[in-house]
Amino acid sequence: MVFLHFAIMIPFLFAVLSPIMKKAAPKVHTGWFMLPAPAVLFAYMLSLVPGLNGGGGIVQGSLAWMPSLGVSFDVYADGLGILFSLLITGIGTLVILYSIYYLDRTKEKLEHFYVYLMLFMGAMLGLVLSDNLMVLYGFWELTSISSFLLIAFWQERERSRYGAMKSMVITVAGGLAMFAGFLMLYVMAGTFSIRELIEVAPTLLNEGLFLPAMLLVLLGAFTKSAQFPFHIWLPDAMEAPTPVSAYLHSATMVKAGIYLVARLSPVFAMEELWLWLVTGFGLLTLIYASYRALKQTDLKAMLAFSTVSQLGLIMSLFGLGSASVFYAGTDQASFYSKATLAAIFHLINHATFKGALFMTAGIVDHETGTRDIRKLGGLMSLMPITFTIAVIGSFSMAGIPPFNGFLSKEMFFTSVLNIKDSDLLGMDLWGLLIPAIAWTASVFTFVYSMLFVFRTFGGQRKTEELAKQPHEAPLGMLLPPVVLASLVILFGLYPNLLSYTIIEPAMAAVHPGLLGAGERFMVSIHLWHGFNAELFMTIGVAALGIVLFRMHEKSAVLNAPLFSRVSLNRAYDGGLKGLDRVSRRITKLYMTGSIRQYLIYIFLFLVASIGWTLYGEGAFLIDTTGFAEMSFYEGIIIVALILSAIAVPFATSRLMAIILTGVAGYMVTLFFVIFRAPDLALTQMIVETVSVALFLLCFYHLPKLKKEVVKLRLKLWNMLIAVSVGAVMTLVALSASGSPSFESISHYFLENSYKLAGGKNVVNVILVDFRGFDTLLEIVVLGIASLGIYALIRIRLKGDEEELAAPPGAMKLLHTVYGPRSNDVILRTVSKLAIVIIMCFSLYLFYMGHHHPGGGFIGALMASSALLLMAMAFGMDKVRRVVPIDFRRLTAVGILVALLTGMGSFLFDAPFLSHTFDYFDIPLLGELELATATLFDLGVYLTVIGVTMTIIFSIGRDR
Repeated sequence: MVFLHFAIMIPFLFAVLSPIMKKAAPKVHTGWFMLPAPAVLFAYMLSLVPGLNGGGGIVQGSLAWMPSLGVSFDVYADGLGILFSLLITGIGTLVILYSIYYLDRTKEKLEHFYVYLMLFMGAMLGLVLSDNLMVLYGFWELTSISSFLLIAFWQERERSRYGAMKSMVITVAGGLAMFAGFLMLYVMAGTFSIRELIEVAPTLLNEGLFLPAMLLVLLGAFTKSAQFPFHIWLPDAMEAPTPVSAYLHSATMVKAGIYLVARLSPVFAMEELWLWLVTGFGLLTLIYASYRALKQTDLKAMLAFSTVSQLGLIMSLFGLGSASVFYAGTDQASFYSKATLAAIFHLINHATFKGALFMTAGIVDHETGTRDIRKLGGLMSLMPITFTIAVIGSFSMAGIPPFNGFLSKEMFFTSVLNIKDSDLLGMDLWGLLIPAIAWTASVFTFVYSMLFVFRTFGGQRKTEELAKQPHEAPLGMLLPPVVLASLVILFGLYPNLLSYTIIEPAMAAVHPGLLGAGERFMVSIHLWHGFNAELFMTIGVAALGIVLFRMHEKSAVLNAPLFSRVSLNRAYDGGLKGLDRVSRRITKLYMTGSIRQYLIYIFLFLVASIGWTLYGEGAFLIDTTGFAEMSFYEGIIIVALILSAIAVPFATSRLMAIILTGVAGYMVTLFFVIFRAPDLALTQMIVETVSVALFLLCFYHLPKLKKEVVKLRLKLWNMLIAVSVGAVMTLVALSASGSPSFESISHYFLENSYKLAGGKNVVNVILVDFRGFDTLLEIVVLGIASLGIYALIRIRLKGDEEELAAPPGAMKLLHTVYGPRSNDVILRTVSKLAIVIIMCFSLYLFYMGHHHPGGGFIGALMASSALLLMAMAFGMDKVRRVVPIDFRRLTAVGILVALLTGMGSFLFDAPFLSHTFDYFDIPLLGELELATATLFDLGVYLTVIGVTMTIIFSIGRDR
């Protein structure tokens, strides 16, 4: 494990600390506690820059996760990864500082906000530094989830919820497509490693899955980076707080798709369609979104479409730059790679000026109460610092010298002019069309940049239309955009500060192997290039832009809505409504409210699917020669089991049905005893005991069982289904044991449980060591189930409301009704001793489970039985007083202990949930074995107790 792994985890650790800090220091803004994390990470990433050395990765490390599947947590910090990491941590630091003054400590749920923000920051760092496609995908989807939570932070607003859901649906759908593309790459190359994929890329070009994989990966990139027609989620995401918009939608999340295209360009760029798609969709997005930005009256909506447009510009540049791979090893390679240089430089510039502009919009909204430019104006004299920041950011976005946006826009013009000399695409037509699109979009960009500044800060003041008296923002809110505006000027006047420190290493990462050994890309950026075509294009942009700006208010073509009845947003909304209608109709066909019908569907599908599979595999031919003979005692148990099962449907009361079901379960326990499986016998016995008690608690609240007349046809139908299910499952059991198609793995566990895991109890060793990952997921499922039961029980129905409204004198009666307990003196007396014995036996089972029958699961069920006995004898209030534990939290603690135990193996460069053991001489106790699996088993122990008691207390309804 390298420090880079830990660096990715730091934001997640701070996310955990956020609610703790909020509770520990409620009078201090939680943002102050979060601020050190991105600041330290930015300093660390900055310290890696001097060692980049022309793009070579300088920090790399690997943590085994699922080695057998080729999934490992590999990190690699090259020029591209460090560039994005600097943006994530640097802008993140400024955004957190800005949010401290933007979000009110007393009115906002800051602990939630910073949990989501830090989760997002950690996910983005993991995304840009991961070398394994599966790990990258995991972080990719985590960015979608955390951004959903951030956009919906003001969940009381309908538009916030709508925007969050829209972004989630579109980006997650694209992410799933990308996931399929990653799997196809693995099928072709046999690896998830990005570096290894780049090495074998030339051999993949003729594979049948190559083109589908490329299209699916691009679908994921386009949805994330809001390329047309998937851009519709970004404007609606502007309902998020401004710090979120400044962070997610200008510098980080929307750049994830850009990163993916840049990172996988060496894999796909040899396919000519890659150049067409990336460039084409980028240019289409650029001109469409820039035109739409002209028509917006909300400052953040204008910036949203501006962001979409700028993302299209960067995407098109990476597409044009991919043409250089066709000239690898020639002088023309460096010529065409200048588009990549422009893309990387504009990526940096866009983060600086757009971050400053979003913060400016937030300041205007914060200090005036509106973002509607129709109500704004004349703020120049009232908010001079904010106005200055807006001028710098807007002029840079418009491409006006001497700001950094002018330099990257000139490089953009150079790239589109250079591509006409390429013989790849038959550039007779496209050589003119691409520069024309670029120039036209730049005119629109100039116009909306001027609108942002002069409609907001210039013109006549409209104080009477504002919700607040406008004034300058506090220093803390101004400082972050001032820093970004200063960088806009600094990178504009001294662009070569970035040339060989950041830009050239990033280019080398995007185009590995493009140049010869020891060669470097020439990166020389200057403010003045002489009187050339690019300069004249810029002059034309400014001239026409000024004219259109002056015409904007009077021209419907420029300010009226583009579409009224037909739009992509309407198509999205209509599509969701259509899917909802269809799903409702389908659901009504089978969701009738009858549990019996639901069971019929399930059982019929079970019988048909499994029966057909058994028939197709010829599994009905069962070899019985290896079966053991049935003993006399086994026969008696089988007869008792069958009779108890048959008697259940004929029981005249629910209590009798429960008892008969318990008898069947205990007969299975006797089978385990006869077969010498003490672990299974103990588990089955305790599970049956707890299950019977839970059944009693459930049925205690049901009305008295009424005998209804059931038609003979229904009885026969029920019997047919029951017999079919029983027959099929019997055949499955006989086929599995009587017709083994491979050698049993039990020999491996018997031989290695002590040698590899230090445990003599093979069953427990399998649960906590060999198959620990399964056990971890199982306790998570148990925890979720218990919370689901708790939530369902706690839904306040009419009866609950009546109980809460009952007079105090009636509460004692209600406690008696809802909390069944025994008044039997003998039961109470015996229970006092039995509970102590059972709890001691529970601890014995837990501690000795590694070598003897027992373990965390069995021990926890035994402890739960003791608590259940206490509840039955003395009432649930007594259990709460004796054991003052919130069992829901105990469940969470247990899962966390198990998870942290698994992650602890990372410290020793071992796969997740790897265990170790050794023997130690301990005073007074002698030689003892200490195994890390015991800690994992402790997590299982705590979780199972928490789950069981949560369910019991919920169903008991003891208030």
